[in-house]
Amino acid sequence: MTDKYGATVAKRRLSRRLAELRIKNGYTANQVCDKLNWGRGKVGRFEANVWKRPEMSDIRDLLRIYQVPEGEAQELEELAVLARERAWWREYPDVFGDDEYPGFESDAVRICVYMPLILPGLLQSQAYTETHMRVGSQPEGWRERSLAARIRRQRILDRAGGEAPELVAVITEASLMYRWGTQARRRAQVEYLVEMGRRSNIELRLLRFADGPHPGMSSLISIFDFAGDEPSMVYLENDAAIQAVSVPAEVDAYAAIFSRIRGAALGQPATTAYLKQLAETLE
Repeated sequence: MTDKYGATVAKRRLSRRLAELRIKNGYTANQVCDKLNWGRGKVGRFEANVWKRPEMSDIRDLLRIYQVPEGEAQELEELAVLARERAWWREYPDVFGDDEYPGFESDAVRICVYMPLILPGLLQSQAYTETHMRVGSQPEGWRERSLAARIRRQRILDRAGGEAPELVAVITEASLMYRWGTQARRRAQVEYLVEMGRRSNIELRLLRFADGPHPGMSSLISIFDFAGDEPSMVYLENDAAIQAVSVPAEVDAYAAIFSRIRGAALGQPATTAYLKQLAETLE
């Protein structure tokens, strides 16, 4: 394969390719199940990407039924092998449940994120994360597990050799002005943002109170772009649920919204200067 995918995106891509092959061969999902003596619904689950780890025997059976040429079959088997890798975040079912958000985040080559009232998780200091988790309704044991998972998620920005994703983060002044912890910890969080904003793969922009209302007053958007021609994903998050969006037209709509939010924010140099000033004046 010419493009590099992680396990989560490989599984998603494999699901889509299998659906394309079935349609190309003129079969319904139930017809394929009958041919392979599978229970009705199995092929549908594969194509809807609601499987955790594809079985290689199942993949080979499908490739045989679809009469896939050797070269293409090898590529799809490689995708299946990659999709079977057990990602670290599967060790945290109590934190993530069945949601694959951390997998898409880990596999992305570019992440665009905007949150109106708190800092993005990838840019939070440990003290900031702990404070915000304490005001939630989850028990202490869950908070400890979630904090450990958050720290693991942040490691993607430290990948060496050009493997770290590009991060475009738009933050708000509101996310920095709540009183929490000590003055030293609040200042340390702002200084951490300044430090992260210096990295070549991170673009950090700030929306100020002084600039008035902006296009993202009620939005909360994470956009994941992947290698090659793999379609982008959007996640919308609130306290109750995380919604995944993959319909191309809807993804494009949220990308346009993010572009307007980004355009309304201070540029990188001005953001850095403002954060430095803020760190000096925090009470």
